[in-house]
Amino acid sequence: MNILDKIEGLEAKFHEVSLLITDPSVIADQARYVRLNREYHTLEQVLAVTSEYKRTLAALEDAKQVFYNETDPELKEMARDEIEELEPKIPELEEQVKLQLLPKDPEDAKNVVMEIRGGTGGDEASLFAGDLFRMYTKYFELKGYKYTVSSFSEGAVGGYKEIIFNVTGENVYGTLKYESGVHRVQRVPVTETQGRVHTSAATVAVLPEADEFEVHINEGEIKWETFRSGGAGGQNVNKVESGVRLRYNWKNPNTGETQEILIECTETRDQPKNKERALSRLRTQIYDKEHQKYIDDIASRRKTMVSTGDRSAKIRTYNYPQGRVTDHRIGYTVYNLAAFMDGDIQGVIDALQVAENAERLKEADL
Repeated sequence: MNILDKIEGLEAKFHEVSLLITDPSVIADQARYVRLNREYHTLEQVLAVTSEYKRTLAALEDAKQVFYNETDPELKEMARDEIEELEPKIPELEEQVKLQLLPKDPEDAKNVVMEIRGGTGGDEASLFAGDLFRMYTKYFELKGYKYTVSSFSEGAVGGYKEIIFNVTGENVYGTLKYESGVHRVQRVPVTETQGRVHTSAATVAVLPEADEFEVHINEGEIKWETFRSGGAGGQNVNKVESGVRLRYNWKNPNTGETQEILIECTETRDQPKNKERALSRLRTQIYDKEHQKYIDDIASRRKTMVSTGDRSAKIRTYNYPQGRVTDHRIGYTVYNLAAFMDGDIQGVIDALQVAENAERLKEADL
């Protein structure tokens, strides 16, 4: 099947989905409606690119007809100029269409829950986790993403032992999923008196946020506790039990094993809001666990990418003495560490997306 045949199939699918999302019975089925709505917007973007490709092909064909059949020298010259302008555009547009024809990951459009934890390296690892959090918040500002911190545990000398936060915006998971893994830092810690370079690490997990209908939770089995939030925040923090803690026994559908999930939320001074956010995190954690098999299947096919897959893999090194950042998955190195830590990370994300798309095009034989 050639590219034009595939485009025709997509146009028919777009027409079908357009009708379905106006059907009252579909609207009543929330899970199906949300899925079809996402598919509608994806197809709309695909067809915008494919329409331009088809228009350019048609214009090129018309120009060739004029050039080969017209006797007027002036018209022939105009047609030749048009051919010279249009022909180089065809391969570029064809490449764009091929990328659009690749199956979209349905998770990509979702918002995310991000977790950063200090790993090996003690106090220095906590400081580095704090640096990573700052790097991401700077990047969110550049992208127009919003974030809210759900819970955190500060390190003894600064930074975070752990920080968990939600990120919302357009195509958030599709952009940030490449950040999952172990981030390693090489620098002289502030606590080091001899000036020796140490290696520390922090782990980053990027989880697609689950919609309510995607996960079944028996809310009657959740054990709730409340507590007073610690840390700065004035008198209210010490007097009001606004922090919530939930415990839930989740049964793994693949193995039958039961595992306790513990979640704390101290994000706001409003206990009901904290409960709501803790529930949202519970849904996301369960969704992540239940979809691990799907994630593993993708990772096993795509060995060079860890946009999904092994979160224990070392993905990136931040070398302060050399001012260097290296992404080990694709051998990407830049010597702009200061700018990178200020949120200038789009270059490496773009390079990872290009590498992954090249693999997927090869897989799809496009």
